[in-house]
Amino acid sequence: MLTISVRYSGSKKCDLKHPEGATLRTDAPRDIGGDASAFSPTDLVASGLASCILTTIAMWAERQGMDITGATASVEKHMSVPPAPRRIARLPVTVTIPAGAIPPDMRERAEKIGHACPVHASLHPEVDAPIVYRYA
Repeated sequence: MLTISVRYSGSKKCDLKHPEGATLRTDAPRDIGGDASAFSPTDLVASGLASCILTTIAMWAERQGMDITGATASVEKHMSVPPAPRRIARLPVTVTIPAGAIPPDMRERAEKIGHACPVHASLHPEVDAPIVYRYA
């Protein structure tokens, strides 16, 4: 179990503290009254998805004697459209892995590993979260 402390600091901002000491701040998006000076909570979900995919693949790759340093991921966050309740509706992710990092015959396995990352597995089934893999 892990407990993250969150303190509302006013003006739609929260300060978060990890038990190991890391901190960060969130802010609401402009369209709902924040000043967008930091990641919003839903931005963190999107970011968490992309970083979880990369981290999960990297851990698997290391066990196979491979290194994916330099791999990148980009994620688009699409919110639902009114009158639907405000929520994350879509999180398409593009993962780019250096071409020589994973041999072609192991790429399908790497992609399966990425799709099984804990954040992707934790998303509500109504959140469309396709992952596209590129090797460049």
